[in-house]
This record gives sequence, C-alpha cells and structure tokens, in this order.
Amino acid sequence: MRMALVVLVMALTTVGCAADTASPARAAKRFHAALSAHQEEAACAMLARKTADKLPDEGQSCADALRELRLGPGGRVTSVAVWGEDAQVRLAGDTLFLHRFSDGWRIRAAGCVPMGDLPYDCEVDD
Repeated sequence: MRMALVVLVMALTTVGCAADTASPARAAKRFHAALSAHQEEAACAMLARKTADKLPDEGQSCADALRELRLGPGGRVTSVAVWGEDAQVRLAGDTLFLHRFSDGWRIRAAGCVPMGDLPYDCEVDD
C-alpha cells in the first residue's frame, strides 16, 4: 500500500510539472507567419531584446536585417523540447530557440541548422 501511494504521488507530481510545449510552438509559428506576410517589424517584436539588438548592422533596422536574411518558410512543427525557461522548436523548415520571459516566449535564435556534433549555426541569434 505504501509503495502504491509513493508511485501515485510521483505520477501526480510528474503530471503537474509537465512542460507546456504548445506556447513555444505557437510563438515559433507566429514568428514565421509574420515573416511570410512580410511583417518584419512584427517579427522583430517577437525576438528577445538581446537578439533584436544584435541582429542589425549599424544604421540598419531589425526589420531590414530580417528582410535581408530571407529566412525560409517555417512549416509545420515537428518537435518541441522545453527545459526550464528555454525551448527548442523544430519546424519542417527551421529550428528556433526560445526563452520564456515575463511577457511570454520570445525567439532567441532562428534560421538554425545542426552542425553534426557541433552546436547549431543560426542566422539570427543572441
């Protein structure tokens, strides 16, 4: 009986701590939807501040920088991994890394491709 109770409590604790994968997936899809609609200003607003500040060259706006990068279409979500306040969203045409801030999930890196055993190479990152 005692072991069954411990297992039940552990199961309930695990369910209560399940990671929200839908929110970062929606943020990634919104980002790519804005890019597809040529709404680069809106896409810039979805970036983490540090990422948005680092993206443009001197004298260039964030929107201009995104326009120049011509990130491909995101496509459907193929997987989402969440660990703490960070997430990785893999779309059919892109991999994005996000962070949960007080106002929601924001893009920290996009246009990312795996480099074998090395870290991802990202067009947009902080």
